[in-house]
Amino acid sequence: MNRLVPILVLLLACAGCERAPPEPRVTVEGALVTLPVLPGRPGAAYFTLRTSNDPTRLTGVNSPRIGRIELHETASEDGVAAMRPLRDAIVGPAAPLTFAPGARHAMLFDIDPAVRPGGTVPLTFTFDRAPPVTVEAEVRGPGEGASASH
Repeated sequence: MNRLVPILVLLLACAGCERAPPEPRVTVEGALVTLPVLPGRPGAAYFTLRTSNDPTRLTGVNSPRIGRIELHETASEDGVAAMRPLRDAIVGPAAPLTFAPGARHAMLFDIDPAVRPGGTVPLTFTFDRAPPVTVEAEVRGPGEGASASH
C-alpha cells in the first residue's frame, strides 16, 4: 500500500495537467475615431483586429459615448465608389481584419458632444466565437491623420 500512495498522488496530479484548448482571443490595434467635419454628422472608427486562434466573426461594435455604430465597406461598381453595410467581417490567424479610410470602416452616429480631439472613447468589439474586447480609441478631429471621408 505504501508504494501505491506516491503513484496515486502522481496520477491525481497528472489528471489536472490536461489543458483545455485556448479560449479564442482577439486583439484590437490602432483604434482611432475621427470626428465629423459638421457636428451631428457621422464620424468614423478605424482599427485592426488580429487573432491567433480559430477564425471568428466581428458581430458588432458599441460605445456608451456613441448612439449607434454600423460596420460599412466602400466598394467600386462601374467606376463609382459606393458605401454599403459590411456583410462579413471575419478575422483569422492568417487574415487580420483591417478597417481603414476608403475601405472597411465603422460609422459612428450620435456621438456624445463631449467627445473631443485628443481624448479617448471606449469601443467594445463583440464576436461570435470570442469574448468581447474593450479598448480606448484615440479621438482625432477631421483630417487629423485619417481621412474624414467614409
